[in-house]
Amino acid sequence: MTDIESGDIAWILTAAALVLFMVPGLALFYGGMVRAKNALNMVNMNMWCLGIVPVVWVLLGFSLAQGDSGLTWIGDFSLVGMQDIDSAEGLATFAFLMTFAAITPALISGAVADRMKFSAWMIFVPVWSLLVYSPVVYWIYSPDGWINKLPAYDFAGGTAIHVNAGAAALALALVIGRRTGWPKNRPEPHNVPFVMLGAGILWFGWFGFNAGSAGAANGLAAQAFVNTFIAAAAGMVAWVVVEYTTTGRVSTIGTASGIVAALVAITPAAGYVGSMHSLLFGLAAGVVCYFAIQAKFRLRLDDSLDVVGIHMVGGMVGGLLIGFLADASAVPGGDFVDGVLFGGGILLWNQFLSIVVVAAFSFAMTFVIAKVMDKTIGLRVSPEVELAGLDVSDHGEAAYQITSDA
Repeated sequence: MTDIESGDIAWILTAAALVLFMVPGLALFYGGMVRAKNALNMVNMNMWCLGIVPVVWVLLGFSLAQGDSGLTWIGDFSLVGMQDIDSAEGLATFAFLMTFAAITPALISGAVADRMKFSAWMIFVPVWSLLVYSPVVYWIYSPDGWINKLPAYDFAGGTAIHVNAGAAALALALVIGRRTGWPKNRPEPHNVPFVMLGAGILWFGWFGFNAGSAGAANGLAAQAFVNTFIAAAAGMVAWVVVEYTTTGRVSTIGTASGIVAALVAITPAAGYVGSMHSLLFGLAAGVVCYFAIQAKFRLRLDDSLDVVGIHMVGGMVGGLLIGFLADASAVPGGDFVDGVLFGGGILLWNQFLSIVVVAAFSFAMTFVIAKVMDKTIGLRVSPEVELAGLDVSDHGEAAYQITSDA
C-alpha cells in the first residue's frame, strides 16, 4: 500500500468518525428543543439509530444498497454479512457508509417528538432502513442505479439522506397526528444552549460528511470542505437577517437552524460547484427554509422540530440548484455534466426528476409502514403519557433531578 493510499484511508476513517459524532450532536440539537420531560426520549431515539442501523447494515442493508445485482432499482445478497469485503479500502468505505445509514433515520425522529412510542420507534427504524433507505441509496450511488444512470447528482446525500428522511418525516407526522393542543399550545424548548451546541457539533461533523464523500484526501475533498464552510456561514447570516427583518429579533434557535439548513443544501452539491457559488446555496437555504417552517403553521402540520422544513426543503433547494450551478471547470478533477448556467441543459430536469421520485417513494413507503404499525402495535403514546412525559413512562428516568439538597 502506498503512502497516498494510506492517507486516503486515514481520511475516510476520520470522516466516518466525524459523521458518527453527528448523531449525538443531533441528539443534543433535537433534545434541547423538546420539553424537559421528553429530553431523554429524544436522545434515546437518536442513539437507537446508532445501535440498530449498523447491525442491519452489516446483515443486509449494505448488500441491498451496494450489491452488484445488475438491476437498476435494488442490490442483491452478494454482500450479506460483509462477504468479500476484505481490503482496507473496502472496510473503510463500508464504515463510512454505515455512519450515513445510521444518521438518516435519526433525522426523522424530530418530526414525531413528544408523542411516539419508543417501542414503535425501535421497530420502525430497522424496517425503514431496509425498505426505504437501502433502495434509494442504490438508485443514486450504485453504478447500475437508475438515478446514477440519468445522470443526476447527489455528492453526499442531499437527496438520498435529507430529502428521503424529510419526506418520511412528513408521512410519519401525518399518520401519528398532531400533539395535543397544537398549534394553539406550542411547547417551548427546555435547553436552548443544547440546541446551539448540537448545531456546532453537526457543523463540525459535516466536514467529514461532505469532504469525506470525495473518497480520498485530494483536491475534491478540499473543495467540498471549503464549500461546506462557506455555505453554512451564509445560511446562518441569511436566516438571521430574514428573522430580524420579519420579527425584530434574532433567536438562538433560528441561528442554529440557518446553519443546519445551509449544510443540508450544500450537501448534494459540495463536489459540483465552485466556492463562490456555495455562497448562493447557503443564502437560498437560509431564506427558503425559514419561510418553509412558517408555512407549517398555516398548513397545520405538526412537524415538531422542523424536519420537513429544513431537511426535505433544504435538500430540494440544494439538489435543484445543482441543475443551474454545476460547474466542472470549478472543481478539481471535475468530470460531470454542467448546469444550465454553464451550458448544460438536461441536468436540471434530471435533478428535478430524481428529487420528486425519491420524495414520492419515501413518503408512500413510510406512510404504508406507519399505517401498518399504527393498526397493529400502535405508534402513539396515550394522552396520559403524553401529558406526563415520555422519559419516565418509556425509559424510567428523568433528565433532571431537582431536590431540596441539590
